[in-house]
Amino acid sequence: MKALIFDVDGTLAETEDLHRRSFNAAFAEIGLKWEWDTEVNRGLLSVSGGLERMSFFQERLPETERVPADVLKAVHAAKRRNYAQMLAGGALSLRPGVWELLEAAGQAGLKRAVVTAASRESFDALANGCLPVPAEDIFETIITGDDVTRKKPDPQGYLLALERLGLDASDALVFEDSPVGHAAARAAGIRTVVTPSPDGPLGGDFGGSLVLPSLEPANWSAFGFPPAAT
Repeated sequence: MKALIFDVDGTLAETEDLHRRSFNAAFAEIGLKWEWDTEVNRGLLSVSGGLERMSFFQERLPETERVPADVLKAVHAAKRRNYAQMLAGGALSLRPGVWELLEAAGQAGLKRAVVTAASRESFDALANGCLPVPAEDIFETIITGDDVTRKKPDPQGYLLALERLGLDASDALVFEDSPVGHAAARAAGIRTVVTPSPDGPLGGDFGGSLVLPSLEPANWSAFGFPPAAT
């Protein structure tokens, strides 16, 4: 084990409901009569990326209720502003055990990385609101949706992270929270630990990967951390 790679939304922090609220505020701001309740939002979490999620949603609406691409882009920009403002106001904190694991991994000499389908803007908003130090002081590489042409469940983001880290898939361990993210990591050939988010999709097939309730220190030995000295 030479590197730990983390998903962001639902893994580092419970962001999914905050995203939902940010979308709803943006819909109202732009004048759309859309509203995503918790059930609708869960059904959309299989789609990575905010614009992609809205496109998927409106494809299932009557044609008269759909809006042009430029309107979707305006909604997405408003949503990102809302999300950043909520995070700056202290709306979220890291999931239990996440910061302790990040610190311990650094002390053990492991590389740390992020792979997320979110935009760099959204990642920076979360990092600034939840991390006690700058993200660049923690993570050797940060892969966001802006860095790839194909988002999760495609493995492109994870393969790019391995390339930038200079590591093979067997050298890394991924932490994910959803079936979509898990599929991406496994398609890249990387061993994966899943900590399902209470706000994420219900159920899901994690194909024999280790599933844990949290990343609290009491659970670390289940995935072989800290690694044995060599």
